[in-house]
Amino acid sequence: MITFGYKNKYSGLIRALLALVIGIVMVVSRTNALELAVRIIAAFLVATGVVTFFVGRKAKQEGETNLLSVNAIVDVLLGVLLLIFPGFVANIMIYLIGFALLAFGLFQIVALISTIRVAQVSLWAFVLPVLVVAAGGFLVARPSFVGETIGIVAGAALIVYGVSELLSSWKMRKVIDEYDSNQVDEQ
Repeated sequence: MITFGYKNKYSGLIRALLALVIGIVMVVSRTNALELAVRIIAAFLVATGVVTFFVGRKAKQEGETNLLSVNAIVDVLLGVLLLIFPGFVANIMIYLIGFALLAFGLFQIVALISTIRVAQVSLWAFVLPVLVVAAGGFLVARPSFVGETIGIVAGAALIVYGVSELLSSWKMRKVIDEYDSNQVDEQ
């Protein structure tokens, strides 16, 4: 069963909430929504980098390797670069959102297909991920769609992805818990 991205019970929730926040900001914002989205992502990277740095320092004190600190430094540097150059990143943001939606939507479909062997999954569970893949494909194929409207389209697609990720995470959590429970019972 494919559970990559769902083993930690908070990873799907974090992806969903981040997508929902960025999507809502992009739909509601009357200013340059893409630059605002870049700034939100940059702030998120800096914040997670700082937290990860301190977690890495604690792990190093306990004798573990220091890869978390390196990851934290990369996150903070990337976040700072995004804060310094939000306009440049905003110009390629539609492509990034499109490819991310394509990848995440396909990932959700594969994960849901892999759960069919363990639990019942209705066809309705595939509707939102398929819409996410279609929206991602549209954004990649038509990034200049009616100028400012593309930010609203991208924001709406991120909202659909966020809802889809919440539902997929909930379903995957139930399936993983049931699978783990069955594995313990068989031993």
